[in-house]
Amino acid sequence: MEPQHHQQQLLVEVRKVRRSFISGSSRVDVLKGIDMTIKPGQLTMLRGRSGSGKTTLLNLLGGLDRPSEGEVYCCGRAMHQLPDKQLTAIRRRDIGFIFQTFALLPLLTAWENVELSLRMSGVHRSEWKARTAHCLELVGLTKRAAHRPFELSGGEQQRVAIAKAIAHKPALLLADEPTAELDTQMAARILAVFRDVIEVERIGICMTTHDSTLWEAADVVYRMADGTIESA
Repeated sequence: MEPQHHQQQLLVEVRKVRRSFISGSSRVDVLKGIDMTIKPGQLTMLRGRSGSGKTTLLNLLGGLDRPSEGEVYCCGRAMHQLPDKQLTAIRRRDIGFIFQTFALLPLLTAWENVELSLRMSGVHRSEWKARTAHCLELVGLTKRAAHRPFELSGGEQQRVAIAKAIAHKPALLLADEPTAELDTQMAARILAVFRDVIEVERIGICMTTHDSTLWEAADVVYRMADGTIESA
């Protein structure tokens, strides 16, 4: 059983995590003993080159993958020990995901994309309208709510994706290279939105990036290289 004080003070705790994959007849060690924590209300960045293990670690935090060794605690639960059904329930209730490809449904408007997230999360229908409006306002897209993705810029699409990811009020937001497809100005705008989301929603955000211009915006930066991690 995880100590109670960890559940209260830490949103995420990773202990001595290793992740290996079998490739042909050899074993590839992607993560080599990772220790890290994320606190509520904190913007944490995982920096490092492609192949450093950032996405693999993010997948472990979100229960999309399991460690070969070690422990992953998220939202007070031992993610490394839970069956798939419980991990799915935790993701649906407590975790939001943002990807660099935006992951929006092209035939739905910005409003409908966000509302769909609420439907899929099991939020009561009576809350859909107010929550959708709140999330789009928070990311600055109230006036663009009726537009479909192809009518929006890349930065606007990513802001819709953020609204969609926070709609069900998760405790943790995981973002994999959320600014990779954006120019410097739009990337800065996304970071400003993250700050607003943290302040208003009181959630923790963990994002991966290799963009050195963004690191100063973080509360904590972990540098990843060759499957290892250290505070930057």
